[in-house]
Amino acid sequence: MAISVFDLFKIGIGPSSSHTVGPMRAAALFVGALRERQLLEPVRRLEVRLYGSLSATGIGHGTDRAAVMGLMGEWPDRCDPASIGPRIEALKAEGRLLLDGCVSVPFDWQRDLLLLEENLPYHPNAMTLIAFGSEAVLHRNTYYSIGGGFVVDEEQAASGSLDQDHSALPYDFNSAAELLSLCERHGLRVSELMLANEKAWRSEDEIRSGLLTIWQAMRDCVDNGLREEGILPGGLEVPRRAARLHRNLQELGKPNVIGSTLSAMEWVNLFALAVNEENAAGGRMVTAPTNGAAGIIPAVLHYYMKFNPDASDNDVVDFLLAAAAVGILCKKNASISGAEVGCQGEVGSACAMAAAGLAEVLGATPGQMENAAEIGLEHNLGLTCDPVGGLVQVPCIERNAIAAVKAINAAQMALRGDGKHFISLDRVIRTMRDTGADMHDKYKETSRGGLAVSVIEC
Repeated sequence: MAISVFDLFKIGIGPSSSHTVGPMRAAALFVGALRERQLLEPVRRLEVRLYGSLSATGIGHGTDRAAVMGLMGEWPDRCDPASIGPRIEALKAEGRLLLDGCVSVPFDWQRDLLLLEENLPYHPNAMTLIAFGSEAVLHRNTYYSIGGGFVVDEEQAASGSLDQDHSALPYDFNSAAELLSLCERHGLRVSELMLANEKAWRSEDEIRSGLLTIWQAMRDCVDNGLREEGILPGGLEVPRRAARLHRNLQELGKPNVIGSTLSAMEWVNLFALAVNEENAAGGRMVTAPTNGAAGIIPAVLHYYMKFNPDASDNDVVDFLLAAAAVGILCKKNASISGAEVGCQGEVGSACAMAAAGLAEVLGATPGQMENAAEIGLEHNLGLTCDPVGGLVQVPCIERNAIAAVKAINAAQMALRGDGKHFISLDRVIRTMRDTGADMHDKYKETSRGGLAVSVIEC
Protein backbone atom coordinates (compact mmCIF):
# COMPACT_ATOMS: atom_id res chain seq x y z
CA MET A 1 0.00 0.00 0.00
CA ALA A 2 1.43 3.34 -1.06
CA ILE A 3 0.40 6.32 1.08
CA SER A 4 1.05 9.92 0.05
CA VAL A 5 1.56 12.93 2.29
CA PHE A 6 -1.63 14.28 0.68
CA ASP A 7 -3.55 11.25 1.93
CA LEU A 8 -2.67 12.18 5.50
CA PHE A 9 -3.18 15.94 5.12
CA LYS A 10 -6.52 16.61 3.48
CA ILE A 11 -8.54 19.82 3.47
CA GLY A 12 -11.98 19.06 4.86
CA ILE A 13 -14.60 20.17 7.34
CA GLY A 14 -15.22 19.55 11.02
CA PRO A 15 -15.86 18.07 13.38
CA SER A 16 -14.51 14.59 12.55
CA SER A 17 -12.44 13.02 9.81
CA SER A 18 -13.82 9.52 10.40
CA HIS A 19 -17.39 10.61 11.21
CA THR A 20 -17.80 13.67 8.95
CA VAL A 21 -15.19 13.75 6.19
CA GLY A 22 -15.21 9.97 5.58
CA PRO A 23 -19.01 9.59 5.39
CA MET A 24 -19.33 12.59 3.08
CA ARG A 25 -16.67 11.12 0.79
CA ALA A 26 -18.38 7.70 0.91
CA ALA A 27 -21.74 9.17 -0.06
CA ALA A 28 -20.15 11.21 -2.85
CA LEU A 29 -18.43 8.05 -4.14
CA PHE A 30 -21.79 6.26 -4.05
CA VAL A 31 -23.34 9.05 -6.11
CA GLY A 32 -20.44 8.82 -8.54
CA ALA A 33 -21.14 5.11 -8.97
CA LEU A 34 -24.80 5.88 -9.72
CA ARG A 35 -23.74 8.48 -12.26
CA GLU A 36 -21.33 6.09 -14.00
CA ARG A 37 -24.06 3.45 -14.24
CA GLN A 38 -26.55 6.07 -15.50
CA LEU A 39 -28.80 5.31 -12.55
CA LEU A 40 -29.43 8.79 -11.17
CA GLU A 41 -32.71 9.45 -12.96
CA PRO A 42 -34.41 6.14 -12.00
CA VAL A 43 -33.79 6.64 -8.24
CA ARG A 44 -37.05 6.89 -6.30
CA ARG A 45 -35.80 6.58 -2.73
CA LEU A 46 -32.50 6.60 -0.82
CA GLU A 47 -31.61 4.97 2.47
CA VAL A 48 -28.64 5.67 4.74
CA ARG A 49 -27.78 3.07 7.40
CA LEU A 50 -25.19 4.01 10.03
CA TYR A 51 -23.60 1.28 12.16
CA GLY A 52 -21.34 1.00 15.19
CA SER A 53 -19.47 4.14 16.15
CA LEU A 54 -21.01 6.10 13.27
CA SER A 55 -24.38 5.39 14.86
CA ALA A 56 -23.30 5.85 18.49
CA THR A 57 -21.74 9.30 18.07
CA GLY A 58 -22.86 10.14 14.55
CA ILE A 59 -25.30 12.88 15.52
CA GLY A 60 -22.72 14.73 17.63
CA HIS A 61 -20.12 14.32 14.90
CA GLY A 62 -22.45 15.44 12.10
CA THR A 63 -22.35 12.06 10.33
CA ASP A 64 -26.00 12.25 9.34
CA ARG A 65 -25.61 15.69 7.79
CA ALA A 66 -22.33 14.79 6.10
CA ALA A 67 -23.75 11.67 4.48
CA VAL A 68 -26.73 13.59 3.13
CA MET A 69 -24.48 16.36 1.80
CA GLY A 70 -22.41 13.70 0.04
CA LEU A 71 -25.56 12.34 -1.58
CA MET A 72 -26.20 15.86 -2.83
CA GLY A 73 -22.84 15.68 -4.61
CA GLU A 74 -20.70 17.61 -2.13
CA TRP A 75 -17.08 16.77 -1.23
CA PRO A 76 -15.39 17.78 2.05
CA ASP A 77 -12.68 19.88 0.40
CA ARG A 78 -15.15 21.81 -1.76
CA CYS A 79 -18.25 22.10 0.38
CA ASP A 80 -18.94 25.48 1.98
CA PRO A 81 -19.30 24.69 5.71
CA ALA A 82 -21.65 27.65 6.20
CA SER A 83 -24.09 26.24 3.64
CA ILE A 84 -24.63 22.88 5.34
CA GLY A 85 -27.04 23.98 8.09
CA PRO A 86 -29.45 25.91 5.85
CA ARG A 87 -29.46 23.21 3.18
CA ILE A 88 -30.19 20.46 5.70
CA GLU A 89 -33.02 22.48 7.24
CA ALA A 90 -34.50 23.09 3.81
CA LEU A 91 -34.29 19.37 3.02
CA LYS A 92 -36.07 18.46 6.25
CA ALA A 93 -38.80 21.02 5.63
CA GLU A 94 -39.39 20.03 1.99
CA GLY A 95 -38.79 16.29 2.34
CA ARG A 96 -36.75 16.17 -0.85
CA LEU A 97 -33.06 15.58 -1.54
CA LEU A 98 -31.34 16.89 -4.66
CA LEU A 99 -29.32 13.80 -5.61
CA ASP A 100 -25.96 14.80 -7.14
CA GLY A 101 -27.29 18.34 -7.10
CA CYS A 102 -29.66 17.66 -9.98
CA VAL A 103 -32.21 14.88 -9.36
CA SER A 104 -34.99 15.54 -6.84
CA VAL A 105 -35.71 12.45 -4.69
CA PRO A 106 -38.11 12.11 -1.73
CA PHE A 107 -36.20 11.89 1.55
CA ASP A 108 -37.79 11.42 4.97
CA TRP A 109 -35.15 12.16 7.64
CA GLN A 110 -36.72 9.79 10.19
CA ARG A 111 -37.47 6.95 7.77
CA ASP A 112 -34.51 7.08 5.40
CA LEU A 113 -31.65 7.77 7.82
CA LEU A 114 -31.21 4.89 10.27
CA LEU A 115 -28.98 4.73 13.36
CA LEU A 116 -28.37 1.04 14.02
CA GLU A 117 -26.64 -0.45 17.08
CA GLU A 118 -25.33 -3.37 15.05
CA ASN A 119 -21.58 -3.54 14.41
CA LEU A 120 -20.31 -4.77 11.07
CA PRO A 121 -17.29 -7.08 11.30
CA TYR A 122 -14.70 -5.16 9.29
CA HIS A 123 -14.55 -1.80 11.12
CA PRO A 124 -16.59 0.10 13.75
CA ASN A 125 -17.23 3.01 11.35
CA ALA A 126 -19.60 1.45 8.84
CA MET A 127 -22.40 2.78 6.66
CA THR A 128 -24.59 1.24 3.97
CA LEU A 129 -26.15 3.33 1.19
CA ILE A 130 -29.05 2.02 -0.88
CA ALA A 131 -30.69 3.52 -3.96
CA PHE A 132 -34.16 2.15 -4.74
CA GLY A 133 -35.93 2.31 -8.07
CA SER A 134 -39.67 2.04 -8.49
CA GLU A 135 -39.61 -1.75 -8.12
CA ALA A 136 -36.17 -2.89 -6.97
CA VAL A 137 -32.81 -1.90 -5.52
CA LEU A 138 -30.74 -0.12 -8.16
CA HIS A 139 -27.46 -0.02 -6.29
CA ARG A 140 -26.14 -0.53 -2.77
CA ASN A 141 -22.72 -0.52 -1.16
CA THR A 142 -21.24 -0.57 2.31
CA TYR A 143 -18.41 1.79 3.18
CA TYR A 144 -16.00 1.87 6.08
CA SER A 145 -14.50 5.13 7.30
CA ILE A 146 -11.20 3.88 8.65
CA GLY A 147 -9.78 7.12 10.05
CA GLY A 148 -8.33 10.34 8.71
CA GLY A 149 -10.99 10.55 6.00
CA PHE A 150 -9.83 7.28 4.40
CA VAL A 151 -12.72 5.22 3.00
CA VAL A 152 -12.88 1.64 1.71
CA ASP A 153 -15.94 -0.06 0.26
CA GLU A 154 -17.34 -3.55 0.69
CA GLU A 155 -15.27 -5.07 -2.11
CA GLN A 156 -12.01 -3.59 -0.83
CA ALA A 157 -12.77 -4.73 2.72
CA ALA A 158 -13.53 -8.27 1.57
CA SER A 159 -10.31 -8.45 -0.43
CA GLY A 160 -8.25 -7.19 2.51
CA SER A 161 -6.95 -4.31 0.40
CA LEU A 162 -7.25 -1.03 2.28
CA ASP A 163 -6.06 0.98 -0.66
CA GLN A 164 -6.01 0.53 -4.41
CA ASP A 165 -2.81 2.55 -4.81
CA HIS A 166 0.11 0.24 -5.41
CA SER A 167 2.45 2.82 -6.93
CA ALA A 168 6.11 1.78 -7.00
CA LEU A 169 8.07 4.06 -4.68
CA PRO A 170 11.85 4.48 -4.94
CA TYR A 171 12.23 4.21 -1.16
CA ASP A 172 9.27 2.18 0.05
CA PHE A 173 9.26 1.43 3.78
CA ASN A 174 6.93 -0.40 6.14
CA SER A 175 8.75 0.15 9.41
CA ALA A 176 10.84 2.82 11.10
CA ALA A 177 13.81 0.43 10.97
CA GLU A 178 13.47 0.23 7.19
CA LEU A 179 13.12 4.01 6.97
CA LEU A 180 16.28 4.60 8.98
CA SER A 181 18.18 1.99 6.96
CA LEU A 182 17.18 3.64 3.68
CA CYS A 183 18.22 7.07 4.95
CA GLU A 184 21.62 5.76 6.05
CA ARG A 185 22.23 3.74 2.89
CA HIS A 186 21.39 6.59 0.52
CA GLY A 187 22.59 9.53 2.62
CA LEU A 188 19.13 11.09 2.82
CA ARG A 189 17.24 13.01 5.44
CA VAL A 190 13.70 11.77 6.10
CA SER A 191 12.13 14.74 4.32
CA GLU A 192 14.38 14.15 1.28
CA LEU A 193 13.39 10.50 1.12
CA MET A 194 9.71 11.39 1.40
CA LEU A 195 10.05 14.00 -1.35
CA ALA A 196 11.57 11.38 -3.65
CA ASN A 197 8.67 9.02 -2.92
CA GLU A 198 6.08 11.73 -3.55
CA LYS A 199 7.49 12.21 -7.04
CA ALA A 200 5.90 8.86 -7.92
CA TRP A 201 2.62 10.79 -8.08
CA ARG A 202 3.46 14.40 -8.97
CA SER A 203 6.28 16.81 -9.82
CA GLU A 204 8.38 18.53 -7.16
CA ASP A 205 6.76 21.87 -7.97
CA GLU A 206 3.33 20.31 -7.51
CA ILE A 207 4.39 18.73 -4.22
CA ARG A 208 5.72 21.97 -2.81
CA SER A 209 2.75 23.96 -4.06
CA GLY A 210 0.33 21.41 -2.64
CA LEU A 211 1.98 21.37 0.78
CA LEU A 212 2.00 25.17 0.93
CA THR A 213 -1.70 25.08 0.09
CA ILE A 214 -2.18 22.73 3.04
CA TRP A 215 -0.19 25.13 5.22
CA GLN A 216 -2.30 28.07 4.08
CA ALA A 217 -5.47 26.13 4.97
CA MET A 218 -4.00 25.48 8.42
CA ARG A 219 -3.21 29.19 8.81
CA ASP A 220 -6.69 30.17 7.68
CA CYS A 221 -8.18 27.76 10.20
CA VAL A 222 -6.14 29.34 13.01
CA ASP A 223 -7.11 32.84 11.87
CA ASN A 224 -10.79 31.91 11.80
CA GLY A 225 -10.49 30.34 15.22
CA LEU A 226 -8.92 33.52 16.61
CA ARG A 227 -11.77 35.68 15.29
CA GLU A 228 -14.81 33.66 16.27
CA GLU A 229 -16.36 33.88 19.72
CA GLY A 230 -19.45 32.53 21.43
CA ILE A 231 -20.69 29.05 22.30
CA LEU A 232 -19.81 25.93 20.35
CA PRO A 233 -22.80 24.05 18.86
CA GLY A 234 -24.04 20.75 20.23
CA GLY A 235 -25.64 21.52 23.56
CA LEU A 236 -22.72 21.29 25.98
CA GLU A 237 -22.51 25.09 26.13
CA VAL A 238 -18.72 25.02 25.74
CA PRO A 239 -17.42 28.57 25.20
CA ARG A 240 -14.76 29.42 22.65
CA ARG A 241 -11.59 30.61 24.37
CA ALA A 242 -9.08 31.25 21.59
CA ALA A 243 -10.17 34.79 20.68
CA ARG A 244 -9.99 36.01 24.27
CA LEU A 245 -6.66 34.28 24.90
CA HIS A 246 -5.31 35.87 21.73
CA ARG A 247 -6.24 39.34 22.96
CA ASN A 248 -4.59 38.64 26.31
CA LEU A 249 -1.36 37.49 24.69
CA GLN A 250 -1.26 40.50 22.40
CA GLU A 251 -1.57 42.77 25.41
CA LEU A 252 1.55 41.20 26.89
CA GLY A 253 3.60 42.40 23.94
CA LYS A 254 5.71 40.32 21.59
CA PRO A 255 6.86 37.21 23.48
CA ASN A 256 10.51 36.21 23.59
CA VAL A 257 10.74 32.46 23.18
CA ILE A 258 14.25 32.36 24.65
CA GLY A 259 13.50 34.39 27.72
CA SER A 260 9.87 33.42 28.27
CA THR A 261 9.17 29.74 27.78
CA LEU A 262 5.80 30.04 29.46
CA SER A 263 4.74 32.75 27.03
CA ALA A 264 5.75 30.61 24.06
CA MET A 265 3.79 27.69 25.49
CA GLU A 266 0.71 29.88 25.73
CA TRP A 267 0.98 30.65 22.02
CA VAL A 268 1.18 26.93 21.27
CA ASN A 269 -1.94 26.39 23.37
CA LEU A 270 -3.64 29.23 21.52
CA PHE A 271 -2.94 27.82 18.08
CA ALA A 272 -4.21 24.37 19.04
CA LEU A 273 -7.34 25.74 20.71
CA ALA A 274 -8.12 27.93 17.69
CA VAL A 275 -7.96 24.98 15.28
CA ASN A 276 -9.98 22.60 17.40
CA GLU A 277 -12.64 25.13 18.28
CA GLU A 278 -13.05 25.84 14.59
CA ASN A 279 -13.20 22.09 13.95
CA ALA A 280 -15.81 21.61 16.69
CA ALA A 281 -17.91 24.30 15.04
CA GLY A 282 -17.84 22.41 11.72
CA GLY A 283 -15.47 24.83 9.99
CA ARG A 284 -12.86 24.36 7.28
CA MET A 285 -9.70 22.64 8.49
CA VAL A 286 -7.05 20.06 7.60
CA THR A 287 -7.06 16.46 8.75
CA ALA A 288 -3.68 16.07 10.40
CA PRO A 289 -3.96 13.11 10.33
CA THR A 290 -7.53 13.27 11.73
CA ASN A 291 -9.96 16.04 12.70
CA GLY A 292 -10.01 15.11 16.36
CA ALA A 293 -6.25 15.68 16.47
CA ALA A 294 -6.17 18.42 13.83
CA GLY A 295 -4.74 21.13 16.10
CA ILE A 296 -1.47 19.50 17.11
CA ILE A 297 0.58 19.68 13.91
CA PRO A 298 -0.61 23.20 12.96
CA ALA A 299 0.14 24.43 16.50
CA VAL A 300 3.69 23.08 16.46
CA LEU A 301 4.34 24.33 12.94
CA HIS A 302 2.94 27.77 13.83
CA TYR A 303 5.21 27.77 16.89
CA TYR A 304 8.27 27.12 14.73
CA MET A 305 7.31 29.65 12.06
CA LYS A 306 6.46 32.36 14.62
CA PHE A 307 9.50 32.08 16.82
CA ASN A 308 12.21 31.24 14.28
CA PRO A 309 13.14 34.40 12.33
CA ASP A 310 14.89 32.29 9.68
CA ALA A 311 11.90 30.03 9.02
CA SER A 312 10.88 29.67 5.38
CA ASP A 313 8.46 27.85 3.10
CA ASN A 314 11.11 25.17 2.63
CA ASP A 315 10.83 24.42 6.35
CA VAL A 316 7.06 24.00 6.00
CA VAL A 317 7.59 21.45 3.23
CA ASP A 318 10.25 19.53 5.17
CA PHE A 319 8.16 19.60 8.37
CA LEU A 320 5.07 18.15 6.69
CA LEU A 321 7.04 15.54 4.74
CA ALA A 322 8.82 14.26 7.86
CA ALA A 323 5.60 14.28 9.86
CA ALA A 324 3.90 12.28 7.12
CA ALA A 325 6.60 9.59 7.27
CA VAL A 326 5.60 8.87 10.86
CA GLY A 327 1.90 9.07 10.02
CA ILE A 328 2.40 6.46 7.31
CA LEU A 329 4.01 4.12 9.83
CA CYS A 330 1.17 4.59 12.31
CA LYS A 331 -1.46 3.96 9.66
CA LYS A 332 0.27 0.94 8.13
CA ASN A 333 1.14 -0.81 11.37
CA ALA A 334 -1.60 0.27 13.78
CA SER A 335 -4.39 2.79 13.19
CA ILE A 336 -5.17 6.50 13.25
CA SER A 337 -8.85 5.80 13.99
CA GLY A 338 -10.22 6.61 17.44
CA ALA A 339 -13.05 4.14 16.85
CA GLU A 340 -10.48 1.40 16.30
CA VAL A 341 -7.72 2.02 18.87
CA GLY A 342 -8.90 4.97 20.97
CA CYS A 343 -7.48 8.48 21.02
CA GLN A 344 -3.92 7.17 21.15
CA GLY A 345 -4.40 6.53 17.44
CA GLU A 346 -5.45 10.13 16.80
CA VAL A 347 -3.76 12.41 19.31
CA GLY A 348 -0.88 9.98 19.87
CA SER A 349 -0.11 9.68 16.16
CA ALA A 350 -0.44 13.44 15.62
CA CYS A 351 1.86 14.15 18.57
CA ALA A 352 4.46 11.77 17.14
CA MET A 353 4.13 13.32 13.70
CA ALA A 354 4.47 16.87 15.04
CA ALA A 355 7.52 15.91 17.11
CA ALA A 356 9.12 14.35 14.04
CA GLY A 357 8.39 17.36 11.85
CA LEU A 358 9.81 19.80 14.37
CA ALA A 359 12.90 17.69 14.94
CA GLU A 360 13.46 17.52 11.17
CA VAL A 361 13.45 21.29 10.64
CA LEU A 362 15.63 21.79 13.71
CA GLY A 363 18.34 19.70 12.05
CA ALA A 364 17.77 16.27 13.59
CA THR A 365 19.43 13.19 12.21
CA PRO A 366 17.03 10.47 11.04
CA GLY A 367 17.73 8.64 14.30
CA GLN A 368 16.91 11.70 16.38
CA MET A 369 13.74 12.29 14.38
CA GLU A 370 12.62 8.70 14.98
CA ASN A 371 13.40 9.16 18.69
CA ALA A 372 11.29 12.32 18.82
CA ALA A 373 8.34 10.48 17.27
CA GLU A 374 8.79 7.58 19.68
CA ILE A 375 8.72 9.88 22.71
CA GLY A 376 5.65 11.68 21.42
CA LEU A 377 3.70 8.46 20.84
CA GLU A 378 4.95 6.52 23.85
CA HIS A 379 3.49 9.01 26.28
CA ASN A 380 0.06 8.88 24.70
CA LEU A 381 -0.29 5.08 24.86
CA GLY A 382 -3.61 3.95 26.27
CA LEU A 383 -5.35 7.25 25.63
CA THR A 384 -9.08 6.61 25.35
CA CYS A 385 -11.52 8.26 22.96
CA ASP A 386 -14.42 9.28 25.21
CA PRO A 387 -15.97 12.52 23.88
CA VAL A 388 -18.66 13.92 26.15
CA GLY A 389 -22.01 14.02 24.38
CA GLY A 390 -20.45 12.47 21.28
CA LEU A 391 -19.05 15.92 20.43
CA VAL A 392 -15.45 16.65 19.46
CA GLN A 393 -15.14 19.20 22.27
CA VAL A 394 -14.50 17.78 25.75
CA PRO A 395 -11.78 16.61 26.27
CA CYS A 396 -10.72 16.82 22.62
CA ILE A 397 -9.98 20.54 22.32
CA GLU A 398 -7.70 20.82 25.36
CA ARG A 399 -6.16 17.43 24.57
CA ASN A 400 -4.74 18.89 21.35
CA ALA A 401 -3.10 21.77 23.21
CA ILE A 402 -1.50 19.42 25.73
CA ALA A 403 -0.22 17.11 22.99
CA ALA A 404 1.22 20.01 20.97
CA VAL A 405 3.34 21.09 23.93
CA LYS A 406 4.30 17.45 24.49
CA ALA A 407 5.44 17.17 20.87
CA ILE A 408 7.76 20.16 21.25
CA ASN A 409 9.22 18.68 24.42
CA ALA A 410 9.70 15.33 22.66
CA ALA A 411 11.65 17.00 19.85
CA GLN A 412 13.81 18.92 22.31
CA MET A 413 14.61 15.77 24.30
CA ALA A 414 15.49 13.83 21.16
CA LEU A 415 17.78 16.59 19.88
CA ARG A 416 19.73 16.43 23.14
CA GLY A 417 20.46 12.77 22.46
CA ASP A 418 22.24 10.86 19.72
CA GLY A 419 19.21 9.05 18.34
CA LYS A 420 19.84 5.87 20.31
CA HIS A 421 17.15 4.89 22.77
CA PHE A 422 15.75 1.92 24.63
CA ILE A 423 12.42 1.34 22.87
CA SER A 424 12.05 1.82 19.13
CA LEU A 425 9.24 3.65 17.37
CA ASP A 426 8.24 0.36 15.74
CA ARG A 427 7.71 -1.25 19.13
CA VAL A 428 5.65 1.69 20.37
CA ILE A 429 3.44 1.58 17.27
CA ARG A 430 2.90 -2.16 17.74
CA THR A 431 2.07 -1.51 21.38
CA MET A 432 -0.50 1.09 20.32
CA ARG A 433 -2.06 -1.48 18.01
CA ASP A 434 -2.16 -4.17 20.71
CA THR A 435 -3.43 -1.76 23.36
CA GLY A 436 -6.21 -0.70 21.02
CA ALA A 437 -7.18 -4.32 20.44
CA ASP A 438 -7.39 -4.88 24.22
CA MET A 439 -9.29 -1.65 24.86
CA HIS A 440 -12.99 -2.01 25.62
CA ASP A 441 -15.27 -0.67 22.90
CA LYS A 442 -16.85 1.82 25.30
CA TYR A 443 -13.55 3.74 25.28
CA LYS A 444 -13.33 3.87 21.49
CA GLU A 445 -15.41 6.80 20.21
CA THR A 446 -18.76 5.42 21.33
CA SER A 447 -19.26 7.90 24.22
CA ARG A 448 -20.29 4.99 26.46
CA GLY A 449 -17.41 5.12 28.93
CA GLY A 450 -14.75 7.30 30.54
CA LEU A 451 -15.29 11.04 30.63
CA ALA A 452 -18.29 10.70 28.34
CA VAL A 453 -20.35 9.22 31.18
CA SER A 454 -18.77 11.16 34.04
CA VAL A 455 -20.93 14.26 33.65
CA ILE A 456 -23.58 14.32 36.38
CA GLU A 457 -26.87 15.93 35.41
CA CYS A 458 -28.25 18.25 38.10
